[in-house]
Amino acid sequence: MKENKRLEFKEKVSNTFLKTVSAFANYDGGIIIFGIKDDGSFSPIDNLNQTCLDIENTINDNITPEVEYSLNINEIDKTIFLEVKSGQFKPYLYKSKAYKRNDTSTVEVDSLEFSRLVLEGKNINFESLPSDNQKLTFSFLKNKFKQILNIQSFNTDVLKTLSLYSDNNGFNKAAQLLSDENNFCGIDIAKFGDNINIIQYRKTLETSSILKLYEDSIEIFKNNYEYEEIKGSSRVQIQNIPETAFREALANAIIHRHWDINAKIRILMFNDKVEIISPGGLPSGLTKEEYLKGRISILRNPILSNVFYRLKIVEIFGTGVLRILDCYKESIRKPDFDISDNTITIILPFVVKDLGFSEDTRTVYNALSKTIEKPISEIIKTVPFGKSKIGEILNNLVESGYVSIIGNGRGTKYKIR
Repeated sequence: MKENKRLEFKEKVSNTFLKTVSAFANYDGGIIIFGIKDDGSFSPIDNLNQTCLDIENTINDNITPEVEYSLNINEIDKTIFLEVKSGQFKPYLYKSKAYKRNDTSTVEVDSLEFSRLVLEGKNINFESLPSDNQKLTFSFLKNKFKQILNIQSFNTDVLKTLSLYSDNNGFNKAAQLLSDENNFCGIDIAKFGDNINIIQYRKTLETSSILKLYEDSIEIFKNNYEYEEIKGSSRVQIQNIPETAFREALANAIIHRHWDINAKIRILMFNDKVEIISPGGLPSGLTKEEYLKGRISILRNPILSNVFYRLKIVEIFGTGVLRILDCYKESIRKPDFDISDNTITIILPFVVKDLGFSEDTRTVYNALSKTIEKPISEIIKTVPFGKSKIGEILNNLVESGYVSIIGNGRGTKYKIR
């Protein structure tokens, strides 16, 4: 048993544990075990009942507002389990400061994160806040509703129905994002050559409706990854990367990102893949496993999500990742999802149809790249095989013409042809 984001060990009771109580209550909850050292070894507590009482009094006297928690004694190990629930009335403060977990440590939140906790405690989303510009126009949004839903009259009643406007507060941030002009960060697109030092194309999309930025990004994507091939008397549309997967990934980056961060969505285009990077990690309460399996749908921006849903751009049932994966069901190479506290990156590789590889060969092949040369020492980090087996598989791939070999000796590297 090791410490993690939702588990902390304390050898004895001191006020330092109150920072972690604040962190657990402010986010996803967690457990503090008293009577265990940082290395996981036991350090039995002598007077369990009195220590429980001390913990209870310390929490009640120092954390505001009141935290929901439970205490349990393990008589065998002489340890105490303190389970802290995620609270509804955030932020939970210790000495007027709010805390969060950063891997296995507890740190004070910054001013931006503190503001988010305040809004969450009031059950308010950032997109619901009043817009700082109340003179908004919606020509692009109006045309989309007319085109997709045949709505001819786009008036104040429609804006109210979409939760973009209220009589008390006027337009909100979501309306501002969808308006014809806004000052939010947009989308930064770069197309690279054989390596990241070669930038073939650069475009920043901003100041327009996010719906327009979405459609403009798709056009740039299609110009780089789709083409027509003449076969006999007909033209066949070829998609190196499924357009449906790109649309889904980009739409999710827009409707699930943190819009209070001064950072752009980034689209990085390579010769064998595209990466979509969205500012803001997973919503609180959602694990990576739940995100990848589509078990739970937690909407960070429900107003924007509703508009995209009504325009038939996305579903709102947590199926986005599943739809992306379904686009690659016939491909050897699969999408990858890199999730951190601050970003979600979706990597869409070129579709490579089944070449009759064995499962082991497919695993090694997927660890390679068309643009980046990799030595065995790097490949071995991502596959469950030893050096000799990897070398054997690579040699077979080279002989079959699927992989190129660069250099020799210790400098030998491999990449997809």
